[in-house]
Amino acid sequence: MMELYLDLHSQPCRSVFLFAKAVGIPFEFKLINLVAGQQYSEEFAKISMMRKVPAMKDGGFVLTESIAILKYLVQKYSSLVADHWYPADLQQRARVNEYLSWQHMSIRAQGSKVFLLKTMFLPVMGFEVPQEKMDAAVEDLNQSLNLLEEKFLQNKPFIIGDKISLADVVAIVEIMQPIGVGVNVLEGRPKLIAWRERVKKELGVKLFDEAHELIMKASSVPQMLQESGGLELFKPQFKKMFG
Repeated sequence: MMELYLDLHSQPCRSVFLFAKAVGIPFEFKLINLVAGQQYSEEFAKISMMRKVPAMKDGGFVLTESIAILKYLVQKYSSLVADHWYPADLQQRARVNEYLSWQHMSIRAQGSKVFLLKTMFLPVMGFEVPQEKMDAAVEDLNQSLNLLEEKFLQNKPFIIGDKISLADVVAIVEIMQPIGVGVNVLEGRPKLIAWRERVKKELGVKLFDEAHELIMKASSVPQMLQESGGLELFKPQFKKMFG
């Protein structure tokens, strides 16, 4: 059986998990505990020298990068995957690819920054994150959310039209990341709130909540890092980032 190496604290891992579960792709869930630093273990290095999740092992074939994994799953399990997830139509597929290409350095990067500032700045730096730093990070994310709403979603039910696609799945997991640490970036955005509820319904409310259970408790991440000894492992990396 195909193996997926995941930690559901991670947005890209959640996108792969949600899609595979939603369409009924069989896989074995292999937990790589990021908080404990298991991605740096020699055992995991044998699977992926990238030392990042998600990773997929299908027989002797190993693949990293969530977008590559999602597209692989669409093609390998084409009999299970309805066309709307990654349409065969040239222009519809191009719209999905457009969003997937854009989001890396926008919503993904900015949502991750807000999340890390809220969870990791104090334990790493020893003092509260300066308000102006947090405000700037949230403002950058808000600018990207404006583009999500005005360019990509517009007045459609989903990003490419009337049906859900990979683009919606990849988008929603990123938006839930700051929400998990109490930064409600959807406040005052009724169009995006309604879109989130549609995505949640299409994926299945129970599955959606299962995928996001850990991230909705993300305020406990610093304590988990302290207890696991992972904080010292990550401190140099975070100090460089926060500096």
